[in-house]
Amino acid sequence: MTVARDIMSTDPTCVNEDQNLIEAARIMRDLDIGSMPICGNDSRLKGMLTDRDIVVKCLAEGADPGRMTAGSLAEGTPVTVGADDDIREALQMMQHHQIRRLPVIDGHDLVGIIAQADIARTLPEIATGRTVEEISVP
Repeated sequence: MTVARDIMSTDPTCVNEDQNLIEAARIMRDLDIGSMPICGNDSRLKGMLTDRDIVVKCLAEGADPGRMTAGSLAEGTPVTVGADDDIREALQMMQHHQIRRLPVIDGHDLVGIIAQADIARTLPEIATGRTVEEISVP
């Protein structure tokens, strides 16, 4: 049985909930990524931050990205999968919630991220195609 930890990208870089959006954007630029986990001072996952969040929820609203924190954009309970959960469950979560990156937790610790690229590299084409299709349907 393939589990989430078998295909996830490890050692995800977090933006701290207290860091401002300029700092978050610079981290994204330096890592060449479009989203990253928001972690709290308690090291727990608070949500996911995307470059689109910064543009739409901060800049387009005329807010100051130097004052707005990453944590202020963490909404609701993050969708996650357990590190030892069957990969089919992870795919279903991504499809159901239409998310391209799924945080992987072990207990309360963030241990990885499953991205579409991870799925494409490790799973059969049919699973990849179905997941991408379901994520992309409006």
